[in-house]
Formats: sequence, structure tokens, C-alpha cells
Amino acid sequence: MSKLMVSVSGIRGVVGDTLTPENLVQFVAAYGQWLGGGPVVVGRDSRVTGEMVENVVVGTLQAVGCDIIKIGIVPTPTVQMAIEKLGAAGGIAVTASHNPIQWNALKLMNSTGMFLDAEQGEAVIELASQGKIAWKDWQGMGKVHVYDRAVADHAEAILALPYLDVEAIRSRRFRVAVDCVNGAGSTFLPDFLHKLGCEVVGLNTYPNGLFPHTPEPLPQNLTVLSKTIEANRLDIGFAVDPDSDRCAIFSEKGEPLVEEYTLALAVDFILSRKKGPVVTNLSTTLAIEKIAERYGVPVFRTKVGEIHVAKKMKEIGAVIGGEGNGGVILPDVHLGRDAPVAIALTLQHLLEFGGTISELHRRLPQLKMVKKKIEIGATDPDKILSEIQRLHKGENLNTEDGVKILGADRWVHLRKSNTEPIIRIYSEAPTAEEAEALAGEIERQIQTLQ
Repeated sequence: MSKLMVSVSGIRGVVGDTLTPENLVQFVAAYGQWLGGGPVVVGRDSRVTGEMVENVVVGTLQAVGCDIIKIGIVPTPTVQMAIEKLGAAGGIAVTASHNPIQWNALKLMNSTGMFLDAEQGEAVIELASQGKIAWKDWQGMGKVHVYDRAVADHAEAILALPYLDVEAIRSRRFRVAVDCVNGAGSTFLPDFLHKLGCEVVGLNTYPNGLFPHTPEPLPQNLTVLSKTIEANRLDIGFAVDPDSDRCAIFSEKGEPLVEEYTLALAVDFILSRKKGPVVTNLSTTLAIEKIAERYGVPVFRTKVGEIHVAKKMKEIGAVIGGEGNGGVILPDVHLGRDAPVAIALTLQHLLEFGGTISELHRRLPQLKMVKKKIEIGATDPDKILSEIQRLHKGENLNTEDGVKILGADRWVHLRKSNTEPIIRIYSEAPTAEEAEALAGEIERQIQTLQ
């Protein structure tokens, strides 16, 4: 049996195992009651189980008196934007993001189009645990409306950005490959790239939810994309996850730029046009600080998680932010990770640079990252983190989200998982060997504590 993952932003599990109609009803009813009625935007990715989950979500929301605005198979950022545009009280994206095909999940959002924060999410969880739902009678049932312009609205908002010279991009006729993993990006990206005048080689662009490879957009899962770019001598390649909020970039040689550099490229481009603070999480590349230094602007770090980054961006008026998993947040569009935004900014950046994407990438600070996870069994993860903190007490530490040990040009970050008996270790340094050594030292220290 897998574990049902319950967090402030929603629930996630294997359909028919831990994610069932019963617990979907429990959490959706609590969410609808917490909203107190009002219209709720509902969109989903293309997963095979998506229709079933969507039907349960819609029916449950009706039963607690919420009106529903259905927008179909769309990227998660499209749901977020529709909430704002349509003045909804909240929204639910039915998606398990990069999880395998047997998973599904609910991402819960508030009236700003952002995910629920800790306080809001805990309130929903508390209502769900109490099980005291005020079901409506026949007169109080919510109504269902269909809105079919959500994708068009999203695309138009991006194309209207003042940073983009859409006609110049169209004239350049970029030759682009895009892998949508048969996810929600299939309903958006091929047409969007054509609107930008690109010659498009589409891979896995049928929104049927049958993922042809492991859906997380990591290099080891994207070998076909790599070979396609090289064989067709294309300018660039993009890959997204099933709900199209994360984007990976591949060079004209078919080589991955590593997902950390999706955000780095976007930060470099936006700061060249508009100076201001940048926000990212504690596990994202140090290249962000080095780029920000060139433009004389500050970088703020938060806990890992989109909502933490988005809330800090809103608080300080950041011009750009995001996470090193390929998630770019541009507040000019909305405060959420957005793969189509990342793609548009990258093409404009490449147009203005005038060279290849490999050459543009080499202009950025070059660092290497290592990501590990350590099985800890029954050992208390908090005890491990506390002991690591003690062992490194004379060093520069950040303990806001686990333990991060910082050097001048390198760092290592340890975080416990809330869903698995593991410790995650991320390290970064000027060379892969140095990054591996940093992570290896911490790994050995953890092993002595078990």
C-alpha cells in the first residue's frame, strides 16, 4: 500500500489504493465548506484517472453549495490565471504533477490563484478530519458552468508581455522540439509555439495521459528529445511535466542545460530589462546570486515549495522568482510556476543574444549540483538534522528549512521528507567532483548516526 500524501496544498496518492472517491469527497467537501461557497475553477491534466477524479470533485463541490467553472484539460498555471481573471473564490487543479501514471492528486488554490498557505491548508485539513460537512439540499446545490477560453487567455497574457517582441520572434523562425509527455501541455504548447512563428517538432503531444516515459522532465527521461534535436539540427528543445508548470531546456546539440538553468536564464533576461529583487528557495543554484550581483539586486531565499516563494515575491515586490526544478514565476503574468512563460522568455533571450543556446548558457555562472536521498528507516530525521547542525556549528548555517551549510562558492542542504523515511541531500560546487565530495561527507555522517 502506498501512503496518502496530505499537505496544506492538497492530497496525493495512487488511485484505487490510497486515493479513493471516499477521501476525495472528504477533502473536497472540507475545501468547499472552507471557501464558504462562491465559484471554484476546476481544471485537470490529461491523466487517465483525471475524468473520474474531476467528476467526484465537481459533484462534491456542488453538494456543499459551490458553483463550478470547468476549464478542461489545461496546465496548472492556466487554472491559477483563470481564478484571477474570472474572480473565483478558489480553484482545484486535478493533477499529480510529475508522479507516475497510477497517481493523481488535488492542488488547492485560494482566490489569488496561489496555492493555499500553511494556515489555510491546516484549516481545510482540520475540517476534513472533523467530518462535519453541511451538505446542501436540492435548493442549495451549486451549478456547473463551462469556460473554454482559459488556455487562450493564458497565451494572450504571455504574448502581451512588454519584454517580448513577438514579431521579431516570429521572424526568427526558431526550429523547436517540445515534449509534452502527453500531458496538459499538449493543449497549450504546440499551438503557442506556432503563434510565436516556430517550426515545431512535437513529441508526445496527445493529451491522453499515457506517458511514454517517466514523466518528470529530467535528462535521463528525455533521451528521445535529445536525439530528435540533434538529428533534425534544431535550435532548442523544451520538455514539460504533465501539468506544465516545470520546464527543462535542451541545447541545439541535444544536451540538457540542467533544470536549474531554466530559472537562471529567465532571471538573467528579466534583470537585463527590469531591475529588482529575486526570490528562490534554499535548494536552488547559487548561480542566481551570481547573476543578481551583476545587476546589483538582492536575492531572497525561502523554504522549498512554490507557495513559500510566491508569498515572499508578493511581500517584497520581486520582479522574478521560482525554483530550481524548472519552475519560473513571473509576477507580470501571475504568481505561480509557468512553463509557457519560461519558454517565451527563453526564446526572447536567445533572439536578443543572437548566438546558440549553448553559447548563451556558457555566459552564465557554471556550477555543478548533486542530488541524493538517504534511507533512514526508523531513525528520527529531526535527531539527524540536529546532530548534523551540531557537527557543523562553527560554519555558516541556515536552519530555516532543514540544515544548509554555506561556503563562498559551494553549499550543501539537508531536508527531511514529510512523506518518506529519507533525508534529501543537495550540494553544489564549481565542479561535479567537489559537489559529490560535499554530499558524500554528509552522507557518511548520517550513516554513523543510524
